[in-house]
Amino acid sequence: MGKTHSMAVEAKPALDQATYSDGVALRASGPWTARNAPSLEQLVLVAEKIAVGKGRVLIDVSRVSNLDTFGAWFIERLRRNFAKPGLEPRIMGLSDNYSTLFEEVRKVQEPPPVAKERVTPFVLLDRIGRAIAGTGNILVGLSAMFGALMVATWWVIRHPRSFRFTSLVHHIEQTGWRAVPIILLITFLIGCIITQQGIFHFSKFGAGVFVVDMLGVLVLRELGVLIVAIMIAGRSGSSYTAELGSMKMREEIDALRTMGFDPIEVLILPRVLALMIALPMLTFLGDITALWGGGLVAQFYGGMQPAAFLSRLREVITIDHFIVGMVKAPFMALLIGMVACVEGLAVEGSSESLGQHTTASVVYSIFLVIVLDGVFAIFFASIGM
Repeated sequence: MGKTHSMAVEAKPALDQATYSDGVALRASGPWTARNAPSLEQLVLVAEKIAVGKGRVLIDVSRVSNLDTFGAWFIERLRRNFAKPGLEPRIMGLSDNYSTLFEEVRKVQEPPPVAKERVTPFVLLDRIGRAIAGTGNILVGLSAMFGALMVATWWVIRHPRSFRFTSLVHHIEQTGWRAVPIILLITFLIGCIITQQGIFHFSKFGAGVFVVDMLGVLVLRELGVLIVAIMIAGRSGSSYTAELGSMKMREEIDALRTMGFDPIEVLILPRVLALMIALPMLTFLGDITALWGGGLVAQFYGGMQPAAFLSRLREVITIDHFIVGMVKAPFMALLIGMVACVEGLAVEGSSESLGQHTTASVVYSIFLVIVLDGVFAIFFASIGM
């Protein structure tokens, strides 16, 4: 007994174009489903080329026999491609069965509406006010961090066993020992450049020997500690912000509080103390390296013998110059550490926020370090140092 097999030919999707006075109409028909993905891709590509620049676009989906998420996305793609200011494509014939699906697809990757800024005569004042308010927030955060550090320090003084010495040593290695090569290289080049430029210009007046005065005073009082502090702000300050920001994103800081630990004592105090120990040591090494680089340039470029260079250096440099530079170092380290930790704790739950606060940490640290250096310059000038 034989069996009769009937084979039904499945309809194919189609997208017809028809022009009218104001634009073009696109009429979709057939099954717009994922099974017909290659055909739908070609239909949409052809329609996009034909309908471009023809004014208003009308998309008719009343003849679509079957629609899934894939097909709805192609219709949404057509709508977005033909959207123009004042000429929003119109979709007609969408049945109630598919309207909910289409609305959900329409929300996918929808660009957020751009808020229009109100143009008023006081826009400039508004921006200045917001900038001042932002600066005030930073200062408030630094003040709160300084107070929290003082409280944590007092607790550690009263309970020395609670201090995490291992963490301190680890951070000294990270911020101090591992920063030595780059600090030596940069300060060496700075010393070489200052000496070369000084010899080049002073020699025109027969005063090449005075380059030693300039090199010694600049390096020991200002440039040595300033260059090292800027390098540490970019290297270690950003690292602190990124580490604390990552912990904040993973809710590790909240977990510490839940377990009864103070994040200031556990995470921030060892980092700040490590900076305050490492930065003066790096400043000392940077000063010596800058003077050494200047001496080499003075010998090979300016023809000055090492004995003459050292003799002149001893004549013009006093211990006060060295003290002025070294006194600044721990204060700059404290400022860098506080800024880095404040920005790290301000990170929210996104990688974009982490990047923004890491950048802000470096910028604020460098700016405040330079301001602090100017304050110290005025202070030491007023007391005659």
